[in-house]
Amino acid sequence: MTKLRIRLLWLLVPASAIVLAFAVSSIALLAIGEDPLAAFRSMFEYGSRSNSLVSMVNRAVPLYVAGLAVAVGFKMNLFNIGVEGQYRIAALLSAAVGAALTLPAPLHIALIIVVAMLVGAGWAGIAGVLKVKRGVHEVVSTIMLNFIATGIGAYLLANYLRKPQPEGSVDLIIATRQIPESGQLPPLTRVGGIEMHSFVVFAVVLGIVVYLLIWRTRFGYDLRATGINPGAAEASGVDPRRMIITTMLLSGGIAGLIGMSDLFGFFHAYTLDFPTGLGFDGIAVALVGLNHPIGVAVAALLFGWVDRAAQILDLEGIPKEVIVITKGVIILSVVVAYEVVRRVVLAQEVKAAAAATRRLETEEELAAV
Repeated sequence: MTKLRIRLLWLLVPASAIVLAFAVSSIALLAIGEDPLAAFRSMFEYGSRSNSLVSMVNRAVPLYVAGLAVAVGFKMNLFNIGVEGQYRIAALLSAAVGAALTLPAPLHIALIIVVAMLVGAGWAGIAGVLKVKRGVHEVVSTIMLNFIATGIGAYLLANYLRKPQPEGSVDLIIATRQIPESGQLPPLTRVGGIEMHSFVVFAVVLGIVVYLLIWRTRFGYDLRATGINPGAAEASGVDPRRMIITTMLLSGGIAGLIGMSDLFGFFHAYTLDFPTGLGFDGIAVALVGLNHPIGVAVAALLFGWVDRAAQILDLEGIPKEVIVITKGVIILSVVVAYEVVRRVVLAQEVKAAAAATRRLETEEELAAV
Protein backbone atom coordinates (compact mmCIF):
# COMPACT_ATOMS: atom_id res chain seq x y z
CA MET A 1 0.00 0.00 0.00
CA THR A 2 1.51 3.34 -1.07
CA LYS A 3 1.89 6.28 1.29
CA LEU A 4 -0.68 8.22 -0.73
CA ARG A 5 -3.28 5.49 -0.32
CA ILE A 6 -2.55 5.26 3.40
CA ARG A 7 -3.01 9.02 3.83
CA LEU A 8 -6.27 8.95 1.87
CA LEU A 9 -7.44 6.07 4.02
CA TRP A 10 -6.71 8.04 7.19
CA LEU A 11 -8.52 11.08 5.76
CA LEU A 12 -11.61 8.93 5.33
CA VAL A 13 -11.79 8.52 9.12
CA PRO A 14 -13.12 12.01 10.01
CA ALA A 15 -15.09 12.30 6.77
CA SER A 16 -16.94 9.03 7.34
CA ALA A 17 -17.53 9.92 10.99
CA ILE A 18 -19.15 13.24 10.08
CA VAL A 19 -21.36 11.63 7.42
CA LEU A 20 -22.47 8.92 9.85
CA ALA A 21 -23.15 11.48 12.57
CA PHE A 22 -25.47 13.50 10.38
CA ALA A 23 -27.18 10.29 9.24
CA VAL A 24 -27.85 9.27 12.85
CA SER A 25 -29.00 12.81 13.66
CA SER A 26 -31.42 12.61 10.74
CA ILE A 27 -32.87 9.42 12.20
CA ALA A 28 -33.25 11.15 15.57
CA LEU A 29 -35.05 14.08 13.92
CA LEU A 30 -37.38 11.73 12.08
CA ALA A 31 -38.13 9.93 15.34
CA ILE A 32 -39.45 13.16 16.91
CA GLY A 33 -41.44 14.07 13.81
CA GLU A 34 -39.10 16.70 12.36
CA ASP A 35 -37.87 17.02 8.79
CA PRO A 36 -34.06 16.52 8.77
CA LEU A 37 -33.63 18.35 5.47
CA ALA A 38 -35.54 21.38 6.75
CA ALA A 39 -33.56 21.39 10.03
CA PHE A 40 -30.19 21.16 8.31
CA ARG A 41 -31.25 23.76 5.75
CA SER A 42 -32.15 26.20 8.54
CA MET A 43 -28.81 25.51 10.22
CA PHE A 44 -26.93 26.12 6.98
CA GLU A 45 -28.77 29.37 6.22
CA TYR A 46 -28.30 30.69 9.77
CA GLY A 47 -24.74 29.46 10.05
CA SER A 48 -23.67 31.03 6.75
CA ARG A 49 -24.51 34.58 7.85
CA SER A 50 -21.52 36.88 8.24
CA ASN A 51 -22.04 37.40 11.97
CA SER A 52 -22.47 33.65 12.43
CA LEU A 53 -19.12 33.06 10.73
CA VAL A 54 -17.46 35.49 13.16
CA SER A 55 -19.13 33.69 16.05
CA MET A 56 -17.92 30.40 14.59
CA VAL A 57 -14.32 31.61 14.68
CA ASN A 58 -14.68 32.87 18.26
CA ARG A 59 -16.09 29.50 19.33
CA ALA A 60 -13.44 27.60 17.38
CA VAL A 61 -10.41 29.32 18.94
CA PRO A 62 -10.67 27.77 22.44
CA LEU A 63 -11.65 24.44 20.87
CA TYR A 64 -8.57 24.63 18.67
CA VAL A 65 -6.26 25.31 21.61
CA ALA A 66 -7.92 22.48 23.56
CA GLY A 67 -7.48 20.18 20.58
CA LEU A 68 -3.79 21.04 20.36
CA ALA A 69 -3.31 20.31 24.06
CA VAL A 70 -4.93 16.88 23.69
CA ALA A 71 -3.13 16.15 20.40
CA VAL A 72 0.31 16.75 21.93
CA GLY A 73 -0.47 14.12 24.56
CA PHE A 74 -1.81 11.71 21.93
CA LYS A 75 1.43 11.96 19.92
CA MET A 76 3.20 10.64 23.03
CA ASN A 77 0.47 8.01 23.52
CA LEU A 78 -0.73 9.89 26.62
CA PHE A 79 -4.45 10.54 27.14
CA ASN A 80 -4.57 13.90 28.89
CA ILE A 81 -8.24 13.89 29.82
CA GLY A 82 -7.54 16.54 32.45
CA VAL A 83 -7.38 19.45 29.99
CA GLU A 84 -10.66 20.73 31.43
CA GLY A 85 -9.29 21.10 34.95
CA GLN A 86 -5.98 22.51 33.74
CA TYR A 87 -7.80 25.15 31.70
CA ARG A 88 -10.18 26.23 34.45
CA ILE A 89 -7.63 26.59 37.24
CA ALA A 90 -5.28 28.40 34.85
CA ALA A 91 -8.00 30.81 33.71
CA LEU A 92 -8.96 31.59 37.31
CA LEU A 93 -5.45 32.29 38.61
CA SER A 94 -4.29 34.18 35.51
CA ALA A 95 -7.40 36.38 35.71
CA ALA A 96 -6.72 37.07 39.39
CA VAL A 97 -3.09 37.97 38.73
CA GLY A 98 -4.05 40.10 35.74
CA ALA A 99 -6.62 42.00 37.79
CA ALA A 100 -4.20 42.62 40.66
CA LEU A 101 -1.61 44.46 38.54
CA THR A 102 -1.44 47.37 36.13
CA LEU A 103 1.39 47.17 33.62
CA PRO A 104 2.09 48.44 30.10
CA ALA A 105 -0.22 46.61 27.70
CA PRO A 106 2.29 44.19 26.10
CA LEU A 107 3.80 43.22 29.45
CA HIS A 108 0.40 42.89 31.10
CA ILE A 109 -0.92 40.57 28.39
CA ALA A 110 2.31 38.58 28.36
CA LEU A 111 2.18 38.16 32.15
CA ILE A 112 -1.38 36.79 32.03
CA ILE A 113 -0.42 34.33 29.28
CA VAL A 114 2.70 33.18 31.13
CA VAL A 115 0.78 32.66 34.38
CA ALA A 116 -1.90 30.67 32.55
CA MET A 117 0.70 28.44 30.90
CA LEU A 118 2.64 27.88 34.13
CA VAL A 119 -0.48 26.99 36.11
CA GLY A 120 -1.76 24.66 33.39
CA ALA A 121 1.63 23.00 33.03
CA GLY A 122 2.01 22.62 36.79
CA TRP A 123 -1.41 21.02 37.17
CA ALA A 124 -0.76 18.59 34.31
CA GLY A 125 2.72 17.89 35.65
CA ILE A 126 1.17 16.31 38.75
CA ALA A 127 -0.30 13.56 36.58
CA GLY A 128 3.04 13.13 34.81
CA VAL A 129 4.93 12.70 38.07
CA LEU A 130 2.34 10.27 39.41
CA LYS A 131 2.66 8.15 36.26
CA VAL A 132 6.45 8.09 36.36
CA LYS A 133 6.95 7.72 40.11
CA ARG A 134 3.95 5.61 41.12
CA GLY A 135 2.68 4.09 37.88
CA VAL A 136 -0.70 5.84 38.12
CA HIS A 137 -2.38 5.86 34.70
CA GLU A 138 -2.82 9.38 33.39
CA VAL A 139 -6.52 8.84 32.61
CA VAL A 140 -7.28 8.09 36.27
CA SER A 141 -5.10 10.85 37.70
CA THR A 142 -6.24 13.55 35.28
CA ILE A 143 -9.92 12.74 35.82
CA MET A 144 -9.43 13.06 39.58
CA LEU A 145 -7.44 16.27 39.10
CA ASN A 146 -10.38 17.71 37.14
CA PHE A 147 -12.61 17.38 40.20
CA ILE A 148 -9.88 18.73 42.50
CA ALA A 149 -9.31 21.74 40.21
CA THR A 150 -13.03 22.49 40.17
CA GLY A 151 -13.28 22.32 43.96
CA ILE A 152 -10.15 24.35 44.64
CA GLY A 153 -11.14 26.92 42.03
CA ALA A 154 -14.61 27.35 43.53
CA TYR A 155 -13.16 27.73 47.03
CA LEU A 156 -10.55 30.28 45.98
CA LEU A 157 -13.05 32.29 43.93
CA ALA A 158 -15.66 32.40 46.68
CA ASN A 159 -13.31 33.15 49.58
CA TYR A 160 -10.18 34.87 48.31
CA LEU A 161 -10.31 35.96 44.67
CA ARG A 162 -13.85 37.32 44.42
CA LYS A 163 -14.12 41.03 43.77
CA PRO A 164 -14.97 43.08 46.88
CA GLN A 165 -18.66 43.64 47.61
CA PRO A 166 -19.86 47.07 48.76
CA GLU A 167 -21.42 47.03 52.21
CA GLY A 168 -25.13 46.41 52.15
CA SER A 169 -25.17 45.34 48.51
CA VAL A 170 -25.96 41.92 47.15
CA ASP A 171 -24.05 41.06 43.98
CA LEU A 172 -25.20 37.78 42.51
CA ILE A 173 -22.31 37.74 40.03
CA ILE A 174 -19.40 35.81 41.49
CA ALA A 175 -16.25 36.87 39.64
CA THR A 176 -12.70 38.08 40.09
CA ARG A 177 -11.84 41.73 39.79
CA GLN A 178 -11.99 43.20 36.31
CA ILE A 179 -8.71 43.13 34.39
CA PRO A 180 -7.59 46.68 33.51
CA GLU A 181 -7.64 47.81 29.89
CA SER A 182 -3.89 47.23 29.63
CA GLY A 183 -4.65 43.51 30.04
CA GLN A 184 -7.39 43.40 27.43
CA LEU A 185 -7.16 42.77 23.69
CA PRO A 186 -9.21 44.93 21.31
CA PRO A 187 -11.34 43.05 18.78
CA LEU A 188 -10.01 42.43 15.29
CA THR A 189 -13.27 43.45 13.68
CA ARG A 190 -16.99 43.72 14.31
CA VAL A 191 -19.57 42.11 12.03
CA GLY A 192 -23.30 42.26 12.66
CA GLY A 193 -22.79 43.28 16.28
CA ILE A 194 -20.36 40.45 17.01
CA GLU A 195 -16.68 41.14 17.69
CA MET A 196 -13.98 38.78 16.46
CA HIS A 197 -11.54 38.11 19.29
CA SER A 198 -7.93 39.09 18.65
CA PHE A 199 -6.66 35.93 20.30
CA VAL A 200 -7.32 34.13 17.02
CA VAL A 201 -3.94 35.52 15.90
CA PHE A 202 -2.24 33.97 18.94
CA ALA A 203 -4.00 30.68 18.20
CA VAL A 204 -2.62 30.63 14.66
CA VAL A 205 0.89 31.33 15.93
CA LEU A 206 0.47 28.62 18.56
CA GLY A 207 -0.52 26.09 15.91
CA ILE A 208 2.57 26.92 13.85
CA VAL A 209 4.82 26.62 16.90
CA VAL A 210 3.30 23.25 17.85
CA TYR A 211 3.74 21.94 14.31
CA LEU A 212 7.39 23.02 14.13
CA LEU A 213 8.09 21.65 17.62
CA ILE A 214 6.49 18.23 17.11
CA TRP A 215 7.31 17.59 13.45
CA ARG A 216 10.47 19.59 12.78
CA THR A 217 12.68 19.26 15.86
CA ARG A 218 14.67 16.51 17.55
CA PHE A 219 12.51 16.85 20.64
CA GLY A 220 9.38 16.27 18.57
CA TYR A 221 10.93 13.23 16.91
CA ASP A 222 11.85 11.77 20.31
CA LEU A 223 8.34 12.49 21.58
CA ARG A 224 6.65 10.74 18.67
CA ALA A 225 9.14 7.85 18.73
CA THR A 226 8.58 7.30 22.45
CA GLY A 227 4.83 7.26 21.89
CA ILE A 228 5.14 4.63 19.16
CA ASN A 229 7.72 2.37 20.84
CA PRO A 230 9.09 3.39 24.27
CA GLY A 231 11.54 0.47 24.32
CA ALA A 232 13.10 1.34 20.98
CA ALA A 233 13.24 5.03 21.93
CA GLU A 234 15.01 4.18 25.18
CA ALA A 235 17.50 2.01 23.29
CA SER A 236 18.32 5.03 21.11
CA GLY A 237 19.09 7.20 24.14
CA VAL A 238 15.71 8.75 24.97
CA ASP A 239 14.53 8.72 28.59
CA PRO A 240 10.81 7.74 28.40
CA ARG A 241 10.16 8.81 32.01
CA ARG A 242 11.50 12.30 31.43
CA MET A 243 9.63 12.48 28.12
CA ILE A 244 6.34 11.62 29.85
CA ILE A 245 6.73 14.47 32.33
CA THR A 246 7.88 16.91 29.64
CA THR A 247 4.96 16.04 27.39
CA MET A 248 2.44 16.44 30.20
CA LEU A 249 3.95 19.82 31.06
CA LEU A 250 3.73 20.90 27.42
CA SER A 251 0.17 19.65 27.03
CA GLY A 252 -0.89 21.37 30.25
CA GLY A 253 0.85 24.60 29.27
CA ILE A 254 -1.16 24.70 26.05
CA ALA A 255 -4.33 23.79 27.97
CA GLY A 256 -3.78 26.82 30.17
CA LEU A 257 -4.33 29.03 27.12
CA ILE A 258 -7.81 27.70 26.33
CA GLY A 259 -9.59 30.42 28.26
CA MET A 260 -7.47 33.32 27.06
CA SER A 261 -9.66 34.13 24.06
CA ASP A 262 -12.74 34.68 26.26
CA LEU A 263 -10.72 36.28 29.06
CA PHE A 264 -8.98 38.85 26.85
CA GLY A 265 -11.81 39.49 24.43
CA PHE A 266 -15.10 39.14 26.31
CA PHE A 267 -15.27 38.52 30.08
CA HIS A 268 -12.11 40.39 31.22
CA ALA A 269 -12.54 38.47 34.50
CA TYR A 270 -13.11 34.90 35.61
CA THR A 271 -16.79 34.32 36.38
CA LEU A 272 -19.07 31.37 36.97
CA ASP A 273 -20.33 31.96 33.43
CA PHE A 274 -16.95 30.99 31.98
CA PRO A 275 -17.41 28.26 29.34
CA THR A 276 -17.14 24.70 30.60
CA GLY A 277 -16.61 21.42 28.79
CA LEU A 278 -14.02 22.85 26.41
CA GLY A 279 -11.41 20.37 27.56
CA PHE A 280 -13.66 17.42 26.79
CA ASP A 281 -14.68 18.88 23.43
CA GLY A 282 -10.97 19.24 22.69
CA ILE A 283 -10.65 15.44 22.78
CA ALA A 284 -13.20 15.15 19.97
CA VAL A 285 -11.55 17.97 18.03
CA ALA A 286 -8.14 16.29 18.30
CA LEU A 287 -9.52 12.93 17.18
CA VAL A 288 -11.41 14.35 14.21
CA GLY A 289 -8.38 16.48 13.28
CA LEU A 290 -6.07 13.43 13.25
CA ASN A 291 -3.88 15.11 15.93
CA HIS A 292 -2.39 17.47 13.34
CA PRO A 293 -2.59 21.28 13.77
CA ILE A 294 -4.24 21.77 10.37
CA GLY A 295 -6.74 18.98 10.92
CA VAL A 296 -7.44 20.22 14.43
CA ALA A 297 -8.15 23.71 13.02
CA VAL A 298 -10.65 22.31 10.52
CA ALA A 299 -12.34 20.21 13.20
CA ALA A 300 -12.52 23.19 15.60
CA LEU A 301 -14.14 25.34 12.92
CA LEU A 302 -16.63 22.55 12.20
CA PHE A 303 -17.58 22.19 15.86
CA GLY A 304 -17.74 25.97 16.25
CA TRP A 305 -20.03 26.24 13.25
CA VAL A 306 -22.30 23.47 14.49
CA ASP A 307 -22.60 25.14 17.92
CA ARG A 308 -23.52 28.46 16.33
CA ALA A 309 -25.86 27.05 13.68
CA ALA A 310 -27.70 24.93 16.27
CA GLN A 311 -29.05 28.10 17.90
CA ILE A 312 -31.65 28.40 15.17
CA LEU A 313 -33.14 25.04 16.13
CA ASP A 314 -34.49 26.44 19.41
CA LEU A 315 -36.34 29.19 17.56
CA GLU A 316 -37.98 26.58 15.34
CA GLY A 317 -38.96 24.32 18.22
CA ILE A 318 -36.41 21.63 17.45
CA PRO A 319 -34.46 20.24 20.44
CA LYS A 320 -30.81 21.30 20.35
CA GLU A 321 -29.96 17.96 21.92
CA VAL A 322 -29.84 16.65 18.37
CA ILE A 323 -26.47 18.39 18.07
CA VAL A 324 -25.27 16.63 21.22
CA ILE A 325 -26.17 13.37 19.49
CA THR A 326 -24.24 14.50 16.42
CA LYS A 327 -21.10 15.24 18.43
CA GLY A 328 -21.35 11.99 20.35
CA VAL A 329 -21.68 9.94 17.19
CA ILE A 330 -18.72 11.77 15.63
CA ILE A 331 -16.51 10.84 18.59
CA LEU A 332 -17.67 7.21 18.65
CA SER A 333 -17.37 6.87 14.87
CA VAL A 334 -13.87 8.33 14.81
CA VAL A 335 -12.66 5.93 17.51
CA VAL A 336 -14.12 2.93 15.69
CA ALA A 337 -12.89 4.12 12.28
CA TYR A 338 -9.39 4.72 13.66
CA GLU A 339 -9.18 1.13 14.86
CA VAL A 340 -10.51 -0.25 11.58
CA VAL A 341 -8.03 1.76 9.51
CA ARG A 342 -5.18 0.88 11.87
CA ARG A 343 -5.89 -2.81 11.44
CA VAL A 344 -6.21 -2.50 7.66
CA VAL A 345 -2.89 -0.63 7.41
CA LEU A 346 -1.20 -3.11 9.74
CA ALA A 347 -2.52 -6.07 7.73
CA GLN A 348 -1.25 -4.50 4.52
CA GLU A 349 2.17 -3.87 6.06
CA VAL A 350 2.41 -7.48 7.27
CA LYS A 351 1.34 -8.70 3.84
CA ALA A 352 3.94 -6.51 2.13
CA ALA A 353 6.66 -7.68 4.54
CA ALA A 354 5.75 -11.32 3.92
CA ALA A 355 5.87 -10.80 0.15
CA ALA A 356 9.26 -9.10 0.42
CA THR A 357 10.56 -12.02 2.51
CA ARG A 358 9.35 -14.54 -0.05
CA ARG A 359 11.03 -12.61 -2.87
CA LEU A 360 14.30 -12.49 -0.92
CA GLU A 361 14.16 -16.23 -0.26
CA THR A 362 13.48 -16.93 -3.92
CA GLU A 363 16.40 -14.76 -5.01
CA GLU A 364 18.71 -16.56 -2.56
CA GLU A 365 17.60 -19.97 -3.85
CA LEU A 366 18.20 -18.91 -7.46
CA ALA A 367 21.62 -17.54 -6.54
CA ALA A 368 22.53 -20.81 -4.84
CA VAL A 369 21.60 -22.76 -7.98
